[in-house]
Amino acid sequence: MQNIESILKEFGVEIPAEKTAAFQARFRENYKTVKEMAKLEAARDEWKARAEAADGALNDAQSAFDARLAQRDFDDALKTALAGYRFTSEAARRDVAGQVRAAGLTLESGRIQGLEALMEAIREKDRSAFVDEKLDEMRAGMARFTQPMSDGGSGAAGMTREKIMAIPDRAARRRAIAENIEIFKGE
Repeated sequence: MQNIESILKEFGVEIPAEKTAAFQARFRENYKTVKEMAKLEAARDEWKARAEAADGALNDAQSAFDARLAQRDFDDALKTALAGYRFTSEAARRDVAGQVRAAGLTLESGRIQGLEALMEAIREKDRSAFVDEKLDEMRAGMARFTQPMSDGGSGAAGMTREKIMAIPDRAARRRAIAENIEIFKGE
């Protein structure tokens, strides 16, 4: 590598001896050698590559976060929508929710687009996953017995030998003995 002063001498420019130190100081402040520039450019390129990698990682993380946020919003909307349906079990609810997620429906303004049509198709395909409303209404109208039929309405269910023997009505006492004969078999 050639000294700047010798390069200038080749072109007919000579720095006086008393100004050489000042010239070298000013030159070092303002100019770099090719070797120093190559080193600085390499460092710059390394930092640029690191910055681009960090920017890419940040964008990937932001995209993943946005996707998780969208999935959470979709799951919340799905949970709310499925609350309007009655399922035969929790497993049936999870299965239907999985089918809805797999269908790739989109969420717009807090509502899942096309959900009603998909739910109707799922209901047609698998009726056993949903509670039959008509059957429930029919069961609600069925008679319910408030006392076990074995006591004959006399209140003898859970009776002891002493309670049965204390029944004043002879026919009711005999009926209670017949219904609770296991208490009297040891005699």
